[in-house]
Amino acid sequence: MTRRVGRLARIIALGIVVAWSLFPIYWALKTSLSTNVAAQSTPVQWWPGHLNFTAYQALFGAGPESQDAAGGIARSLINITVEATGATILTLIVSVLGAYAFARLHFRLKGVLFYGVIATLMLPVYATLIPLYRIMADLRLVDTYTGIILVYTSGFIPLAMWIMYNVFMALPRAIEEAAFMDGASTMQAFRKVVLPMARPGIAATAIVTFLFGWSQFIFPLVLSSSSTTQPLTVLLAAIDSRDVPYTIINAAAIVAVAVPAVIVFFLNRWIVTGITAGSVK
Repeated sequence: MTRRVGRLARIIALGIVVAWSLFPIYWALKTSLSTNVAAQSTPVQWWPGHLNFTAYQALFGAGPESQDAAGGIARSLINITVEATGATILTLIVSVLGAYAFARLHFRLKGVLFYGVIATLMLPVYATLIPLYRIMADLRLVDTYTGIILVYTSGFIPLAMWIMYNVFMALPRAIEEAAFMDGASTMQAFRKVVLPMARPGIAATAIVTFLFGWSQFIFPLVLSSSSTTQPLTVLLAAIDSRDVPYTIINAAAIVAVAVPAVIVFFLNRWIVTGITAGSVK
């Protein structure tokens, strides 16, 4: 009897936590599917009487309210996609090549360099914010895609390299040695043998990096001063001062949450498999 009561209490507590966490998302979804009048009406409507997709149409440049969103929120969606994708691609290139070099090649100060790169994970964001801004300003890369992508990449490389290093260390060297015996060079063995075997780890690294890029706020807040490069995360924080319908604001918030949620839901197997690939040899 006591065990059943304890189990029921845990279920109730878990239900309360889940409801508390998901209710704001539900409310934003409900609001985005209502008309602007119904969303702000009293008494409060807990469920939209009629599903209205006008806010989402406007968000993507269609419908009667599109002009309110096309120059702001819709543009910020493009910005956040370009910046997160660009940082992911550049981070993958650098981290995969660097991690393979640290895992397989032998050169002086390899351990010092590797742990030096990984140690940067312990640096607080605010400690690098001003120096990076000064560097980007001197290079005239403030408020540009290039500058934001480079800053993102500099922050993402240590974790990505650590993941890929463990993935490469877990791969059997015998397969590469067999390729060398068949006359393959180091790069040929890397491209034709190692990369196909490391695909789960590469996929996991790409997903994690993209999610980090999508959720960035502090760096783009400082580095993007106009709507030309301002991502959705920054725009949503300041949108209350703009003349944008309430339903469109909530629709943008749902899109901002939905993209990483969908990625994690459908690609969770790749994330787990890739990150744990280097845990057992």
